[in-house]
Amino acid sequence: MKRKYFIFLGIVAFVTLLYAPIVLATPILGSAQSFAVLGASGVTNVGSTTIYGSVGVYPGSSITGFPPGIVTGGVIYPNPPPAPSDQAQSDALNAYNIMKILPYTDDKTGVDLGGLTLTPGVYYFATTASLTGTLALTLDFASDPDGAFVFQVGTALTTGSSTAVNVINGGPESGVYWLMGVTGGTGTGSATLGSASVFAGNILALTSIGLDPTAAILCGRAIALEGAVTMSGDNKISNNNFDEDFDSGRSDFESYGFSGGSGSTAPIPEPATMLLLGSGLIGLAGFARRKFKK
Repeated sequence: MKRKYFIFLGIVAFVTLLYAPIVLATPILGSAQSFAVLGASGVTNVGSTTIYGSVGVYPGSSITGFPPGIVTGGVIYPNPPPAPSDQAQSDALNAYNIMKILPYTDDKTGVDLGGLTLTPGVYYFATTASLTGTLALTLDFASDPDGAFVFQVGTALTTGSSTAVNVINGGPESGVYWLMGVTGGTGTGSATLGSASVFAGNILALTSIGLDPTAAILCGRAIALEGAVTMSGDNKISNNNFDEDFDSGRSDFESYGFSGGSGSTAPIPEPATMLLLGSGLIGLAGFARRKFKK
């Protein structure tokens, strides 16, 4: 009987370990998926920026620079209502809180991302993260096309001029998420994309996001949870690269902007749900122990 009991415990542990990847495979951004740019205190643009996807702000009310900026494939949502950006901010914060506590698979503190080729996983930076130099960062989904990249950055992310993030071998459930401010408090957690840089993935910054002139997010989103999103001129952002790649030839592998689910809005696992699952598994283990003792 002891052998059966330990087999059962092994199954429980295996299911528990599987739960984190299940979270990552879920379209975790909820209603925020329809946004390409979402600010908290404001959204500012200068010049002929082109955005595919909705633009919104909450709880602030300032969206400036449209025109000359152009928004297609979505709507500009100012605050006060109508403002679905309220729910989108809530969903984005929920996603941020879930992903920032995921156990990391690799500590990249102090490592420049330029020239690296990474496989799906959770990457941690205790303080800042940087991407500099002439060599691109390559995110390769070959080992797990339905997996996810989660970058947990303690404070700020900075990319140099003309740097690039390339995503290859993805699938319809591929996810790429950049979280800024995971070790700080209010006033920390920013992302700055250098001029002419080409970025990929969903930026969820605790405070602010800035794009220098001609910087682009060709597949992903710019979401500031407490501060503003500032575009300095002639930027390009697409939340659905499958529909709009700005003639770049890049693909999001039908993943709806590297967030999974082809744009579907499956339920987001709440932290309470994870705890409930764990409690349930522990309860089952206890029941099995009593049963196998008999």
